[in-house]
Amino acid sequence: MNNTVIGLITGLLLALAGIIGGFGGFIFAVLLGGIGMAIGAHRDGHVDLGALLRGRGRG
Repeated sequence: MNNTVIGLITGLLLALAGIIGGFGGFIFAVLLGGIGMAIGAHRDGHVDLGALLRGRGRG
């Protein structure tokens, strides 16, 4: 199991802990699952979150 899968599972489990129910809970689960997957992919070296979060230099 790689970090991407672990991040996805962790995000989904955190979402389940915070779900109240209904459509809002579903959106919350998808959002946290995506965040967990992105962090796991960053740790695996598939995605460079630093480049995405850094602003472009001026000049």
